[in-house]
Amino acid sequence: QSSAYEALAELNRRMDVLQERIDELALLVKGEPVELSFKVEPLSQKEKEVFSVLYTVTETQPYVSYEQIARKCLLSKEQVAASLTSMIQKGVPVVKKHDGTVVFVTLDLVFRQVQAKKNLVGLDAPLTCWIR
Repeated sequence: QSSAYEALAELNRRMDVLQERIDELALLVKGEPVELSFKVEPLSQKEKEVFSVLYTVTETQPYVSYEQIARKCLLSKEQVAASLTSMIQKGVPVVKKHDGTVVFVTLDLVFRQVQAKKNLVGLDAPLTCWIR
């Protein structure tokens, strides 16, 4: 059952990537420029920690649960939820999916790529330092 869920999650991730590419191509065909800039307000230290865990964990799996982030950050699930909500309000495009009562999150793929190049959220340390 676990491997079936992982396969479906990977399929969903790939479909999301394809949809983003189709949307970009549609805009290009119409002659509209594709907007790749993101405006992110400064994050608090706790938000940066949650962001770093979200970023690093979703490099190896498509989505991560609030519980997984909470364990890695040594925070409560509620603190993680509050940090993610605040990050979204500050311009970080977090994608949420629900599986029953569990919420899973990931970062928008284009944002992830821009973050890797431009450090939009202003992390002080390389992301590899946050892997626990």
